Amino acid sequence: MKKHLPVLLVLGLFLLLVVFSGPAAEGAREGLNVCAATLAPSLLPFFVLANLLSALGLPDLLGGLFGGAMGRLFHVSPAGAQVFFLGLSGGYPLGASMTADLRREGRIGRDGAERLLAFCNNSGPAFIIGAAGGVFQSPRAGLLLYLTHVLAAMTVGLLFRGPDDAPVPAQDSTPRPIPPFGKALTAAVSKAIGSTVTVCGYVVLFGALLGVLEPYLALPPLANALVCGFLELGSGVAALAGQTPGPVPLAAAALIIGWGGASVHCQTMGVLAGTDISCARHLAGRALCGLFAAAYTFLGALALF
Repeated sequence: MKKHLPVLLVLGLFLLLVVFSGPAAEGAREGLNVCAATLAPSLLPFFVLANLLSALGLPDLLGGLFGGAMGRLFHVSPAGAQVFFLGLSGGYPLGASMTADLRREGRIGRDGAERLLAFCNNSGPAFIIGAAGGVFQSPRAGLLLYLTHVLAAMTVGLLFRGPDDAPVPAQDSTPRPIPPFGKALTAAVSKAIGSTVTVCGYVVLFGALLGVLEPYLALPPLANALVCGFLELGSGVAALAGQTPGPVPLAAAALIIGWGGASVHCQTMGVLAGTDISCARHLAGRALCGLFAAAYTFLGALALF
C-alpha cells in the first residue's frame, strides 16, 4: 500500500483540480501574474550571472579566498564557500543545485553536503529586496529582510556544524578548464531559462492548489499569508501586499522567506535526484532559518519602523 501512496495522492489532487476547475484556473492565473511581474524579471538575470560566474571560475576563487574561514566557522570543505555565497546571491534552489553538483563530482562528502544544504540553499537579494521590498513599498524593509535572512542562515550553519568534513579529494584542488566567454554565456542563459521556467511552473501549480483551498480558509490576512507561504513562497509574500511594514508583518515575511515553501522543497528534491544526499537536514535548516529570521527581523523592525 505504501508504494501506491504517491499515485493516490496525485490522483486525489487531479480530481480536486477537475472538480474545482474554476478556482484552480484563477489561482493558476494569479501564479502566472506573480511569475511575469516579479519572479521572472528578478530571478532570470541573477540565474544567468550566477551560472556565468560559476563557469568562469568564481567558485574556485571563492573557495581559495574563503575556504579557510568556512572551514573554521562551519566545519565544511573549502569547496562549500562557493555554495554559501552564490546560494545567497542566486536564490532558491541554486544552493541545492550547486551542492548536488559538488557531491556528484566527489568534491565534498555526504555529511558535508547535507550540512551545507541546511544553510546554503537560500533566497537571493533579487527576490527579497526587489519582490518582498516591493510588496511593502519599502527598499529599507527589503534590505532588512535580506540582512536578517543572511544572519539566520549563518546561525543555522553554526548550529549544524559537526566534525570537520572528510578530506577533500586531490581533484578538488585541480583548476577546472574555463570555457570561452561566448560559450559560457550561452550555456548560462540556457540553464537560467530552464531554472526560471521550473520555478514558475511550481508557482503556477501551487497557485492552482491555493486557488482551490483559499475560499475555505477564511483566515485573517497575516494568517492567510503564512498558510500560502507554507506551500509557495511567492504567493505567501504577495499575500502581504497592503500590510504596513511593521515588526509583525515583516517578521511574517521573514518566516515565509526563510522557510521557502513546499514548492522550494520539491525543487530541492528534484535537483538532489541521483545523489545520496538526504533532505532531512534541509527541512530542519529551512524551518530554523525561518524562525531565526523572523526573530531577527522583528527586533530590527522595532528599531527601524
